[in-house]
Amino acid sequence: MATRLSPVSSILPPRSWESIREDFPILNQKIHGHALVYLDNAATSQKPKPVLEAIQRYYIHDNSNVHRGVHELSNRATSAYEGARRRAARFLNARSAHEIIFTRGTTEGINLVAHTWGEARVKAGDVILLTEMEHHSNMVPWQLLAQRTGAQLRYIPVTGPEGLLNLETLGALLTREVKLLACTHISNTLGTVNPVHDLCARARKLGITTLVDAAQSAGHLPLDVQQIDCDFLAFSGHKICGPMGIGVLFGRREILESLPPWQGGGEMIANVDYDHSTWNEVPHKFEAGTPHVEGAVGLHAALDYLDAIGRQRIFDHDQELAEYAWAGLSQLNGVQLFGPSKGRGGLISFLLRDIHAHDVITVADQYGVALRGGHHCNQPLMRKLGVPATARASFYFYNTRAEVDRLIEVVREIQRFFAHR
Repeated sequence: MATRLSPVSSILPPRSWESIREDFPILNQKIHGHALVYLDNAATSQKPKPVLEAIQRYYIHDNSNVHRGVHELSNRATSAYEGARRRAARFLNARSAHEIIFTRGTTEGINLVAHTWGEARVKAGDVILLTEMEHHSNMVPWQLLAQRTGAQLRYIPVTGPEGLLNLETLGALLTREVKLLACTHISNTLGTVNPVHDLCARARKLGITTLVDAAQSAGHLPLDVQQIDCDFLAFSGHKICGPMGIGVLFGRREILESLPPWQGGGEMIANVDYDHSTWNEVPHKFEAGTPHVEGAVGLHAALDYLDAIGRQRIFDHDQELAEYAWAGLSQLNGVQLFGPSKGRGGLISFLLRDIHAHDVITVADQYGVALRGGHHCNQPLMRKLGVPATARASFYFYNTRAEVDRLIEVVREIQRFFAHR
């Protein structure tokens, strides 16, 4: 069963960041003879011991298939799986666990919406409105839907290297022919924190359905789907200290109940005959086959763990490190930074003059610093910015100022190395 940590921070004083870091054994190692500095959290986060222990405990004591059995192990597994669903609902402040669908991650959640809601509601001539900073996972599914239905795609523009949405264009873009507004909460390249509550409020006045890509915000700041007032929201467990292969799609219950299923098979049915079937209630209608039970158990433990720390505290720490890194990198010659200088999420994208991003991260790895380099599944945005790729450092609550100092020191070393080649 998943570890249950109390999210009530007033019971005990907050743990220090140093003691929290000790929960991550993977960080205590050397890479190429140097202490590991893991700054690739936007790609995936590391996993604390309570999450690893919860998964191990499940496999040792409770492993069984869910919903279909009446023996004790099946009852335990079902209780753990559905308990994780209720926990995810509390994490997002959803009205009900019926609004929580387990998926493989953000990508599958968005594809589920595109294939169910999209096929049922979008037709030729309709408009799907995105932003120019969307991850491919919140762009390609809508391109495919537009190709199938004859709908059009439009984009809220980005204002250049500072990486903000040009909200002055919304009046012209948010029209009644728009069926869906789908936008990222925090850009995985720019670090921009978009005003999703305001965007969803403006869309709702026109009856436009909304979807929020929370891959980079879930686990980094408080999320309240009732306050955001979105229709759908998706995130991945592996980016918030949980396991890979598990994610959450929130959907308003009244919308989910009106939609057809996506995949067919066991669990998503109520009754099957040779020539027709009827569907299970939501959310089970959208969860065909044997689910990722151990992933849900690990996710439950991760959500407990994050709330025990405090998501607002995590976000404040993320922002502090990002602004500290921005200040340090901006003092170096030949460094180009992308995104807003303040009020950003916990990541920095940058380029070094005359040095390709892939060379930056390759040399950084030799110093034990794990970065990400490339287009970050943002190829259209990269073309908009006029660059082929960037290097990216992304932070989480177990990172420290000393690690940011090490990043800046290694960037200097990279500049010296290529200057003398």
